[in-house]
Amino acid sequence: MDWTLSGTEVLGFATGALCVWLVARQHVANWPIGIANNVFFIVLFAQAGLYADAGLQIVFIALAAYGWWSWTHGGGPGTAGALPVRRTTRAEWAALAAAGAVGVPLLTLLLDGATDSTVPFWDALTTGLSLAATYGQCRKLVESWWLWIAADLVYVPLYVHKGLHLTALLYVGFLALCAAGLLGWRRTLTAPVDDGARTARGATA
Repeated sequence: MDWTLSGTEVLGFATGALCVWLVARQHVANWPIGIANNVFFIVLFAQAGLYADAGLQIVFIALAAYGWWSWTHGGGPGTAGALPVRRTTRAEWAALAAAGAVGVPLLTLLLDGATDSTVPFWDALTTGLSLAATYGQCRKLVESWWLWIAADLVYVPLYVHKGLHLTALLYVGFLALCAAGLLGWRRTLTAPVDDGARTARGATA
């Protein structure tokens, strides 16, 4: 078993751990730290042949810019203060499920036919889960932590399989941080509103 570590993997480990710790505490600095983490992982995943994960980091950078703005501006013009934590609406769940049901199979076919990936389905699945979780993080949806937990449970054995042992260890740590983040965000939920009102908020954000 090759446990050789690269400088890129070490930097990815450090910035990734710091980013998730900051997200769990709702600290806005998670976004620039996360962007740095994405850059390191673009290089790392491309070298490992995890092409969907490498490309996903570019999407993450764009989402981080949106999340950074969303967290500091309340999610839209005329909204004062920081974005509050809230629950995911039924409409949002339906949209995320539909996107995953279409996107994961299409990405699997693309990776299988256009790259030398040895794990096209698992690469596509983690990509879909991570995108859905990142959207939820940008909007401070408390259930986004469950999506991250599901993704991490797949990422850990996938990275071990690819020889990225430090990265796999990082994602074991992510599981613990996700559990802490889930508990913390639940404690800061705003007063409940009816689903229709939550849907309207989601549609206009």
